[in-house]
Amino acid sequence: MKEVVKLITVLTVVCMISGLCLSFVNDATRGARAYQDKLEKLRALNLVLPEHDNEPDNDTVTVGDRVYYLSRSGADINGVAFETSTEKGYSGLIRVLVGVQPEGNIIGIGILEQKETPGLGSKIAEDRFKGQYKGKTLDNVNWAVKKDGGDFEQISGATISPRAVTAAVKEGLDRYAETKAQILGGAHVVQ
Repeated sequence: MKEVVKLITVLTVVCMISGLCLSFVNDATRGARAYQDKLEKLRALNLVLPEHDNEPDNDTVTVGDRVYYLSRSGADINGVAFETSTEKGYSGLIRVLVGVQPEGNIIGIGILEQKETPGLGSKIAEDRFKGQYKGKTLDNVNWAVKKDGGDFEQISGATISPRAVTAAVKEGLDRYAETKAQILGGAHVVQ
């Protein structure tokens, strides 16, 4: 009986020390992690927005539950980025960052998060796949993959992932079009 009590006491002390160490490391690295998160967000925004002279991660407009990142050249808005997502990927959540010109033409998209099958569905993160969205608007394409009669290439053996990305991008564009006046406000935009 004494050995059991001794083991429980030792395990309790080890767990408490481990918990305190983890708490200390978490607190000590919080600032560095926040800085790295900011750099990652800026990198992603720079990939989907035109050349700008502001910090779009600090120049935002929130409409409903969505944050819109504004890209400016001087005082003029020359791009808007927003995140959209879907749970309809083959392996669940896919988060997409979409950059558009103020009138709604897609500048580029970036895949922020996906857990699709490596070598198949994960190809949605490749430039070849993402590039097909450039220049598209709500009106100039059929927003479906070719297998479903649309204009977007699917990936052989992984049609679910491209379907999900295409639907997420379209949903994001629809919401942008509905709230564009609120997002841009009275600001001067570059066409």
